[in-house]
Amino acid sequence: MSFRSLIIGIVALAFAAWLGSQCMYTVNQASAALLVRLGEVVATNEEPGLYFKAPFIDTVTQYDNRLLPLEPPVDQIILGDQKRIVVETFARFRINSPLRFYQSVGTVEQARVNLSQMIGSTLRKQLGKVSLSALLTPEREKIAAQVRAEAAVQADALGVELVDVRLRRADLPPETSQAIYDRMTSERVREANDLRAQGSEWAQEIRAKADRERAVLLSEAQRESQISRGVADAEASRILADAYAQDPDFFDLYRTLQVYRAGLTVGAPTLLLSPSSELMKFFDGGPLVKKPLATDATSPPEK
Repeated sequence: MSFRSLIIGIVALAFAAWLGSQCMYTVNQASAALLVRLGEVVATNEEPGLYFKAPFIDTVTQYDNRLLPLEPPVDQIILGDQKRIVVETFARFRINSPLRFYQSVGTVEQARVNLSQMIGSTLRKQLGKVSLSALLTPEREKIAAQVRAEAAVQADALGVELVDVRLRRADLPPETSQAIYDRMTSERVREANDLRAQGSEWAQEIRAKADRERAVLLSEAQRESQISRGVADAEASRILADAYAQDPDFFDLYRTLQVYRAGLTVGAPTLLLSPSSELMKFFDGGPLVKKPLATDATSPPEK
């Protein structure tokens, strides 16, 4: 055999192998295949195995029949109580009709776009009926189930089974959260100022009451002290009058000596008195002494 014949044989075998590969295709357990001939689906193969096709005119399109993830874009939705929230969802879907899926959307990427729009519109419809507080209760799961059920009906037309839809996050927008925080802060500040003003008012009332009670107590104490002082002065005057009545001359001498002590000390004011003044009588002749009424027998006679 010549070298040329060997080359031709190898090329023929390679072409036969390539042609054979163009006539066969395989379907695994996780896929479903559509046999398309000149743009028209002629066969659907959902069971795993080896299948044949016409070369050059038949093409095979395979789809994954397992659960596929879907994460719709984050959307802002207005609730029934007119509050705006940011909603983030995720879903799981499966291609249950490859033929209808091929005819409606064609690719998984386009199916994700259509499903995201369906879920978004259904979510806005359902959340537009509820308040923000409902999303913080077990009712949130019921809302997600309603969204899944309604969107699943629309997804069936695409040849898709919508298995699950969940709300991953439902929060207020950052600017709204900041506004609410600022409003709460101002409300707390206002309440604190009201409490301070009320406390200051109570403090002033307590101080006024204490000052009033203090004034009443002081006035009563002063009144009682004046009464006691008056009684004491009256008693002192009575005692002084009784003492004066017992010996008027001694009382005059005592009072005069008190005047001398006060007026003749160092630093006292200068007094100009006449020698005949009543105050100077004791410097002239001394105090008058009363003579005894009877002479004592034991005393010596006067000379």
